Amino acid sequence: MSAESPVTPEPGPREGPSVPRIEDAYLDRAIREMHLLEERMDACPGCQAGGTFPVKASGSPTADIMLVKWQSSLAERQEGVSFYGRSGEAIRRSAERLQVDPSSLYGTLVLKCPHADPSSPMGDELEWLAEEIRIVRPRILVAMGDRTIAAVDALGFPMAEPLPVEHGVVTAWTPAIEALVTPDIDDSLDEQDAKRRFWAAFRSLGEWHAAEPPW
Repeated sequence: MSAESPVTPEPGPREGPSVPRIEDAYLDRAIREMHLLEERMDACPGCQAGGTFPVKASGSPTADIMLVKWQSSLAERQEGVSFYGRSGEAIRRSAERLQVDPSSLYGTLVLKCPHADPSSPMGDELEWLAEEIRIVRPRILVAMGDRTIAAVDALGFPMAEPLPVEHGVVTAWTPAIEALVTPDIDDSLDEQDAKRRFWAAFRSLGEWHAAEPPW
């Protein structure tokens, strides 16, 4: 090739729009679907009649760990966010002690509406909870308290087994989701023995977390 011969540079890598990570795609989907669910919750006739709003969940809608307790405390109703206040602080401290990243937690309620009567049928409440589980797709569901356990069993979730009776035992709930049963966190905050019973059950979450593969 002579010195005068034109040299055509080798084509470099073509630039274009980056391909979104699959985690980002899952998160975007979950955010959209959770937004639609919350719109349905906000349309609750009982809440609209009473000038209130359902207490919403806290945490990431793609969290690995889903915490479910029975109903809201006064602080949660005032803020409109579940696991706000004493219960949330207790869970945060427990998670940190177990070396579980609090950002991997999603917390919600069975009875989301402040006007809900615990003795009445929970058609909408159960439907909302089932939808949350479907959206979040957690690796493990932590059911807190006997009433929550009964509500989760009543969901009729596809291929679900009854939740375990014994606290602190991790079992398979569905083929894709494991389950852990603990005492109700709200009933465990004021008395030392109750705190110990909750911790004895909840710390199994740390053993489960440590044994999980990092993907």
